[in-house]
Amino acid sequence: MSSLPPERRPDPDALLARVQRDESRAHRGRLKIFFGATAGVGKTYAMLEDARRQRADGIDVVVGYVEPHGRPETEALLLGLPTLAPMQLEHRGVTLAEFDLDATLARRPQLALVDELAHSNHPGARHPKRWQDVDELLDAGIDVYTTLNVQHLESLHDIVAQITGVDVRETLPDRVFAGADEVELVDLPPDDLLERLADGKVYVPEQARLAAERFFRKGNLIALRQLALRATADRVDAAMREYRERHAISETWAASDRVLVCVGPDLLSPRLVRSASRMAAASHSQWLAAYVETPRLVRLPQAARDRILQTLKLAEQLGAETANLSGEDVAATLLEFARVHNVSRIIVGKPVRGRWRDRFRRSLVDELIRHSGAIDVYVITAEPGEESPVAPRPRRSNGWPAYFAALAVTLLATAIGMAMTGYFARTNVVMIYLLGTVFVAARFGRGPSTLAAVLSVATFDFLFVPPEFSFAVSDTEFLITFGVMLTTALLISNLAARGKRQASVARQRERRAAELYALSRELARRRSLDELARFLCRHVLASVDGEAAVLLPDAEGRIQDPVHFCHRGAEAAAASAVRYPVPGNDLGIAQWAYDHRRKAGLETDTLASASAIYLPLNALERCIGVLGLRPSDPRQLQVPEQMHLVEALVNQAAVAMERVQLAAAAQEARVRVESERVRNVLLSAISHDFRTPLATIIGAASTLRDSAPALLDERQRHELLDTLLHEAARMNRLIGDLLDLTRLSEGRIELKRDWIALDELIGAVLARLREPLAAHPVTLHLADELPLVPCDEVMIEQVLSNLLENVARHTPAGTAVELSARVADDTLEVIVRDHGPGLPPGDEERVFEKFHQGRREAAQSGFGLGLAICKAIVEAHGGSIAAASAPGGGAEFRVRLPLAVAEAAA
Repeated sequence: MSSLPPERRPDPDALLARVQRDESRAHRGRLKIFFGATAGVGKTYAMLEDARRQRADGIDVVVGYVEPHGRPETEALLLGLPTLAPMQLEHRGVTLAEFDLDATLARRPQLALVDELAHSNHPGARHPKRWQDVDELLDAGIDVYTTLNVQHLESLHDIVAQITGVDVRETLPDRVFAGADEVELVDLPPDDLLERLADGKVYVPEQARLAAERFFRKGNLIALRQLALRATADRVDAAMREYRERHAISETWAASDRVLVCVGPDLLSPRLVRSASRMAAASHSQWLAAYVETPRLVRLPQAARDRILQTLKLAEQLGAETANLSGEDVAATLLEFARVHNVSRIIVGKPVRGRWRDRFRRSLVDELIRHSGAIDVYVITAEPGEESPVAPRPRRSNGWPAYFAALAVTLLATAIGMAMTGYFARTNVVMIYLLGTVFVAARFGRGPSTLAAVLSVATFDFLFVPPEFSFAVSDTEFLITFGVMLTTALLISNLAARGKRQASVARQRERRAAELYALSRELARRRSLDELARFLCRHVLASVDGEAAVLLPDAEGRIQDPVHFCHRGAEAAAASAVRYPVPGNDLGIAQWAYDHRRKAGLETDTLASASAIYLPLNALERCIGVLGLRPSDPRQLQVPEQMHLVEALVNQAAVAMERVQLAAAAQEARVRVESERVRNVLLSAISHDFRTPLATIIGAASTLRDSAPALLDERQRHELLDTLLHEAARMNRLIGDLLDLTRLSEGRIELKRDWIALDELIGAVLARLREPLAAHPVTLHLADELPLVPCDEVMIEQVLSNLLENVARHTPAGTAVELSARVADDTLEVIVRDHGPGLPPGDEERVFEKFHQGRREAAQSGFGLGLAICKAIVEAHGGSIAAASAPGGGAEFRVRLPLAVAEAAA
């Protein structure tokens, strides 16, 4: 049974992540994007043609929304396809057609066609963007066909604006495009597109003329076509990398050109970078610059390390992706990195060391050529003056005390060995020396451990091998023992030293990963911009010594003073009393970074003379603000990994801040929608419930005024006057309900508590409601010796009145009413039950909402505020009220009032 060699076996973590990703995709629909350079290339036409083929194969296809733009050939393809009616939205007096998401979800087709993925929905739709509607369809397991132009990709916004001079407002995040299951490029040469535009096949004549003068210039179309082709090529390249990863293919596939240049501390590296830049530009390919930090190069002098950082910065300025790698073997590390990134060409410098050294150890160029496989290796020769060693001599990090410690450990092992003489064999003494060598290697490194290994062999020979106290050896077998002992000691010391270095590298990586994880966890828990800014500054300063501040814009987009400041360094104890010093010039740099969504200031290409760097908080759809970072040592920002970590922290915080802002905007939108709904309901209720009594009052008053006294007898006059009083009282009650609820909602009513006898209060309410309850027999069930209840007598009387009037208004004549009261769990419970039609299913909670009016008959009136007022009054007393359908039919309202006055309620 064959198996993959170790170097081709999939990474278990990557395999697990891929399985989880595939599992999450299994329940989602598939997204196919018909992608083009601009309008008019035929995206919608191609989408409809594909949809008709799918329908012919038996797939349930539905047109959710397609915009034909008046093109006859597109409209012809729509014939015969099931089409959902668009949703009609009112906006500023205009009726607008929009994609109906709910209708599509209810229809649940296998495939839905939704045109114009980057479209911004009109107010009133569920989501602000159409791609969010499509995402909900995909979550529901529905496949989607859609269309997209290249200018709508968020990452290309600035490039498109620079080329065309048009600021495209409708954009979508690149992750939506990258997450599509399939992208089909619909391409059309610029001359053919201009011909279609002139023939009126893209826009109507007037729009076509304006488009040809502005956006549809040939140069613009050529540039947009190149962007579309490049975006599609990048996606194909990503798909190829995913396939290679999925099938554990480590060999390079030269389907696309990618250049890797290896840089180091020598003077030749800048020329290597420039050569790689020219090579990548000539082949229109991506390129990378990598530095491999080996144990021998860890202890470089500061000048050499600065030279490496400057070379990597030069590569970034020329457009490269930089990487700082760690490894024992430069060639092996470079080739592993190259194969992961599908590099086709590697550029290195020609070695300048003597040929005699190659006899003992092959050069980097030899190692790369021997093991590169399908990767081409380009060797650049140094110019005069650049021929310097690859790396200066590293500095000693341990110093002489470490070597004295190695000597001391060897002496200690010798003392232990002499104590063992006569009791143990000499081979056991060898183990003691090896143990001491391992300790020195783990504690002090390679140099001292090498010294300990040599001293151990020499001491063992001098003291324990006959003839003793002499380096002469009488038995040649001990020569093998010496060789094995020395070799073993050196190997162990090297392995221990390597493990120590690798542990150090692992700790650094773990610290960076821990910083990202800790920040993401904190960001997920925070709900305000101030908290997010504070935690961002804290985590950034955990990596970089200095000062940091988050600067946010005002309503007009002008960067303001910091919302939070952090300081790390010698004066950290006094940080809380210090403001982040943002001079006027630096505030201008921060404004530039915010406006252009690019970093500026220290160690950047823009205004590099500043003392701080300003990083924009770029979220998915907007720039939230700017992080200002003033390091105590500017060289901290020159380390690529350090800068990448800071940028990763900033990006995570930006997304979290956008989430908080969107949540606040959504809450404001919900409040506005609810306010608008309440206003509409209120206006509707007023127009309905005020019109009837007003019409009655006007009619009665007109009759009294216009009729001759002889035509009206005394009884008729009294009836008309009673009608006037009744309808005026009815209007006064409606207005009173509105005012009462307003005061209760705003907390402007103070309860006047007193000890009230409930039975007397119930008697007063029944006496006042004798006329409304005349057709409803009332039965009382009051417990004996009811205690006094601490409450506001007027308020609780209104609660009982509203509940009984609600029964009279919503039940037919003759319906019996039961009113009971009892003590239950330190509360006084009052129950009002009727034997009418009961509550509609699901209305048990809604009946207490403002303006809710259950089953409303034509003769009924009111705003639907009575029960809402009851709930507000009872809760102001610290009690509760609930509604339910009574067993056997009817409705039951249960009020609980506390017998002990709580401080919060008081």
